[in-house]
Amino acid sequence: MMLSMTKTAAIDSMRGGRFVDVIEDAVARINTSIDFDRRLWREDIAGSKAHVEMLVAQRIITKEDGYVIERALGEIWSEIDSGTFNFLHSLEDIHLNIEHRLHEKIGDTAGRLHTGRSRNDQIALDMKLWIRGVVDLIDSELKELQAVLIERADQYAETIMPGFTHLQPAQPITFGHHLMAYVEMLGRDRTRLADARRRMNENPLGAAALAGTQFPIDRQMTSAILGFDRPAANSLDAVSDRDFVMEVLASAGICAVHLSRLAEELIIWTTSQFSFVHLSDSLTTGSSIMPQKKNPDGAELVKGKTGRILSAFTIIAIVLKGMPLSYGKDMQEDKEPCFDAIDNLRLCIACTTSIVRNLQANQEAMRKAVFASFVTATDLADWLVRETKMPFRNAHYIVGQVVRVAEEKCCGLADLPLDLLRKIHHAFDERVYKILSIDASLNARSSYGGTAPVRVREQIIEARKRFLGRSC
Repeated sequence: MMLSMTKTAAIDSMRGGRFVDVIEDAVARINTSIDFDRRLWREDIAGSKAHVEMLVAQRIITKEDGYVIERALGEIWSEIDSGTFNFLHSLEDIHLNIEHRLHEKIGDTAGRLHTGRSRNDQIALDMKLWIRGVVDLIDSELKELQAVLIERADQYAETIMPGFTHLQPAQPITFGHHLMAYVEMLGRDRTRLADARRRMNENPLGAAALAGTQFPIDRQMTSAILGFDRPAANSLDAVSDRDFVMEVLASAGICAVHLSRLAEELIIWTTSQFSFVHLSDSLTTGSSIMPQKKNPDGAELVKGKTGRILSAFTIIAIVLKGMPLSYGKDMQEDKEPCFDAIDNLRLCIACTTSIVRNLQANQEAMRKAVFASFVTATDLADWLVRETKMPFRNAHYIVGQVVRVAEEKCCGLADLPLDLLRKIHHAFDERVYKILSIDASLNARSSYGGTAPVRVREQIIEARKRFLGRSC
């Protein structure tokens, strides 16, 4: 006996015509995704609106039905946006929740919306639209962080600090130069995300379950409405592709690593042993037992969340690695790690931006740390090469002896008397003291990309053009 779709049938529309037994509770619970995929409601309604517009244009459904469906979809949008929509676990996912509410509003006409599509191409579309949107948000947030870093770099373009290798003082640099390194890292993060966005911008809608549809749909039209460059070329690939999720998460993981490196440096720099950077009370937390503590918890959590972000890529890669074409319900497992990773990356970017915007460099402590080390040793070796034409390795050995003597005497290289230097090598004369000057060493590193303040200023100007679109 043929029946119209009743409210009860709409609730169990995926099983009602084929199944007799009630679904087991455990299976229903593991199958349900509405608790996390409800956040795709905007994308789901946008895709449905584009689909119904195309169905009307192709005369697959009438204009009257199309108008009724589109108006009801607009009402559902308002309900969800205002928080009055009742999400039902019995309806599994965001698609069926919206479809059920549509049926409550307009009856059997709601069933015409699903003509020529499947939940398989629907969810692929929703995820692409959502990820494409968050990529744009992340790009703007990274751009803001770059702008803040550039401003701090400009402020501290001439502030001397030790540059490190192996966390040991190596050569003098400026704090501005150090901060500009992160501007470059974030620039690469933005280009990776932009490249992933370009590659994902193919429309899966119309691939239906896996093989396309017999209805005369126009996939070019829905692609144009939804802002895609083109329809996905293969229907099997369109519904099973989650490359775009993995690629964005891989880029997110690299970005998180960059943020974590900066966070770790901020943690080190704020210790009393370094005191290179001061964080205001608004950026730190206290201790439950030690009243003197100011802990850089924000930076520590940026560092800590990096593993969580990195793991999301691995989770999804493992889900997909043994999956035959085309769609399988285990692909549902892409959403929770993806949402979690993106949410936490954006939170880390926001936290890092606040920290960098408000940090203050302790310029005196940085300069003192430079003078307490032997960071001009390379300059002295370079001087020997230039003056005596000896091989650099020979000069390296000789200056190593100079450093050892300075260590024994607990003084800086520039504090060693000339007669002692000449005992180590006869070529040393009064000119070495100019070479051993920290400021001279800094200004001498004027190669392109170097740390000399004049070059840092050039980097800042160029970075504002490249990354911020500003002329100055």
